[in-house]
Amino acid sequence: MRIGELAAQAGLTRDTIRFYEKIGLVTGRRLANGYRDFPPEAVPWLQYVRTAQTLGFSLAEIAQTGQELRNAPDTAEALSALFEEKIKVIDARMAQLVALRAELDARVGTGCPLRAAG
Repeated sequence: MRIGELAAQAGLTRDTIRFYEKIGLVTGRRLANGYRDFPPEAVPWLQYVRTAQTLGFSLAEIAQTGQELRNAPDTAEALSALFEEKIKVIDARMAQLVALRAELDARVGTGCPLRAAG
């Protein structure tokens, strides 16, 4: 299918698909007339990419795990493991943010926000 049809079916813009193609998230072949031709399975893949981004995964993470997911014997199990790992990353980041907030709170009213709290 051509890029316009893919964009419509996946709910993305042509520019987004071109960008994803440039970074290797999706591949299409060039026809003799120069048009891009994408396989039908590109639609669910691009929908997955969009959903994964919504869930906090970076494009680099999606690209890294995409092939693993395609090759997994049980995609649901592989996705669950991926989600569990992402939850651990989020929990660690939340702990860092709580500590940062406490540090900033301790510095409020000290006169110099760069001086060590004491």
